[in-house]
Amino acid sequence: MVFEAVGQPLRRVELPIPQPGGGQVRVRVGACGVCRTDLHIVDGELTQPKLPLVLGHQIVGRVDALGAGVAGLSLGDRVGVPWLGGTCGTCEFCASERENLCDDARFTGYQQDGGFAEYALADADYCFGISGDYTDAEAAPLLCAGLIGHRSLRLAGPGRRLGLYGFGASAHIVLQVARYQGREVYAFTRAGDEAGQAFARELGACWAGSSETRPPVALDAAIVFAPVGAIVPAALRAVAKGGVVVCAGIHMSDIPSFPYADLWGERVIRSVANLTRQDGREFFPLAARVPVRTALQSFELEQANEALFALRSGRVRGAVVLEIA
Repeated sequence: MVFEAVGQPLRRVELPIPQPGGGQVRVRVGACGVCRTDLHIVDGELTQPKLPLVLGHQIVGRVDALGAGVAGLSLGDRVGVPWLGGTCGTCEFCASERENLCDDARFTGYQQDGGFAEYALADADYCFGISGDYTDAEAAPLLCAGLIGHRSLRLAGPGRRLGLYGFGASAHIVLQVARYQGREVYAFTRAGDEAGQAFARELGACWAGSSETRPPVALDAAIVFAPVGAIVPAALRAVAKGGVVVCAGIHMSDIPSFPYADLWGERVIRSVANLTRQDGREFFPLAARVPVRTALQSFELEQANEALFALRSGRVRGAVVLEIA
């Protein structure tokens, strides 16, 4: 399912089966998660995609061809292919364990074709082994919603009272991890989303309400998953002195001005950019211990446009996934 231009639906196209180059593997795709980042690409909010483009950066499948020089992976291995598709490996960021900030990074489903297809190519060094009893569809959201959520949770610090603004794919995973860690979780949804609030309570949130309301207690930290800049000042007002507000999205509408008093008291606003392979090495064993269970709304590959529409509606329970036959 190929993206060709902003404002146009994805189009079903028959392409040659790709052949892996040096250091690459070819993955027979079993499932691919559908992410809000995909919406930002098709809406033109992320402005540098290769075109035409196969979207999708939460890929789970089996290695079915090896390029020259691949070590550590074998035919038939189940792997996950994340957003971070490659880096230069030599810049100051890569040399200081910050490869997520590499200026020459390549991103799956953005600068290189992704998983809205039967086959995908990936750099073997940036694939994750996927084990455990997850189905391909259950594992797919862990590749971005899970990894970005994990990075956001770590950057939010160890505070006990955690707020989650925007209760979608990432938040429903983070909530499970945070509860496993013994934290109190306060979930915020769009106004009137009673189903989303009920879902958060089912997963262990001690409170759930509208993003327009204050929580009943001051929070130690808040993670903003919703791409709505106006939420950031609200989250600042919800955290206690010394609290952290983490903006987890790759794109967000402009943050409106707010009084300095809302920031004062050593409150912090910070962003999360991409992910590192170390995030995966930490998160996947943790997800298995919790164990994280992903709620899914599944579509077939040919229904990719319907899947994007469902995600845009904001009424999805958990994550949206394409299951490829």
